Amino acid sequence: MTPEQYDTPPARPPSKEALRQMEILEQGTVDILPEGDLPAKIQRSLDANSPLRIKYGADPSAPDLHLGHTVPIRKLRQFQDLGHQVVFLIGDFTAMIGDPSGKSETRRRLTREEVQENAKTYFDQVYLILDPDRTEVVYNSDWLGKLHMSDVIELAAKYTVARMLERDDFSNRFKGGVPIYIHEFLYPLAQAYDSWAVRADVEVGGTDQKFNFLLGREIQREMNQEPQAILTVPILVGTDGVKKMSKSLGNYIGITEPPQEIFGKTMSVGDEVMADYLRLVLGYADAAVKDLERRMAEGTLHPRDLKARIAHEIVTLFHDTEAADAARAGFDRVFRDREMPEEMPEVDLTLPDGEETLWIAPALVRAGLCESNRKARQAVGVGSVRVDGEKVEDEGTRLGPGEYILQVGKRDFRRVRIGGRG
Repeated sequence: MTPEQYDTPPARPPSKEALRQMEILEQGTVDILPEGDLPAKIQRSLDANSPLRIKYGADPSAPDLHLGHTVPIRKLRQFQDLGHQVVFLIGDFTAMIGDPSGKSETRRRLTREEVQENAKTYFDQVYLILDPDRTEVVYNSDWLGKLHMSDVIELAAKYTVARMLERDDFSNRFKGGVPIYIHEFLYPLAQAYDSWAVRADVEVGGTDQKFNFLLGREIQREMNQEPQAILTVPILVGTDGVKKMSKSLGNYIGITEPPQEIFGKTMSVGDEVMADYLRLVLGYADAAVKDLERRMAEGTLHPRDLKARIAHEIVTLFHDTEAADAARAGFDRVFRDREMPEEMPEVDLTLPDGEETLWIAPALVRAGLCESNRKARQAVGVGSVRVDGEKVEDEGTRLGPGEYILQVGKRDFRRVRIGGRG
């Protein structure tokens, strides 16, 4: 059978169970492609009593996962709950290439040591959501690292530069005169090869991966394997309410952060994106979300109360109910009742040589509350700095030896002890 002749085998019309699974899987998704393919695969899986292989690839480009990562991972758990097998692919080889998806410039390539260090904590985190018994873990260096140059040439011969430039990020960079390096073209090809290597029936990921997933179908077909179905989920907006959640943008909520951090950051999210957090992070059905929105419109549910509910449920998801209760009580104590938190980071500072006091700006920087003296002075200027609960209005304020509670903004506190000279 030639690649051009290969197509998905026919299947009988979906049964009630296949339709039930589709109803669950369709919630919170953007694309399920091609139309009719996933129901057919599910039906054949039921007929053969053989689970589908659901591929999810994660490049360990950073050691910590945030709520944005959990959106596709929760979809994987839905597949597992329906009896299917997740193939969790660690892209330890592709991370050294760098995924150009959605990037306006070349992404920094990681070293093997960085990749291995970042990957160490992945599973402690993903198993907060996934069922380990239905998760097969693979590393793409096991096959990509063994390819010879002739194999890479053969793979590259299966796709054209013109087709590769159809991808939005490549197209925009090409039109704008921004360099595109040859190794960046290899990334989607390597990811597509992964789908063939793990015999993926379905691939799950964010909408920014759609081009790569479609290429995976083409490579599978070229290599005489049934093409995978594609399921994409929305990109979660960060705490700024505008851009994709990202550590580099500082708008993220890490799933292993302390409960009070998760709660406080969630409470800072804009009202306009609460529905996304309900659907994508907590898995609320559309009907339940619409009911909550209706209650807010009627005035029987205050947006702040709903946000506190969301924050409580997110903390419970990654810690436990007791931690969520304590985080909510701490938040209310600080922000509703205007009291200091019971626990906060403690910092010991020394006075500069020849000085009897410490300027407020360097004190804030050395305490880890501001990134620079300039930003510390700006914080004072806008009235967001407090010492022992009193607003600091003069950037010339000095602190002598003693113990102080320094605060910047609504959530950042330090207990600072200023001693003698260093």
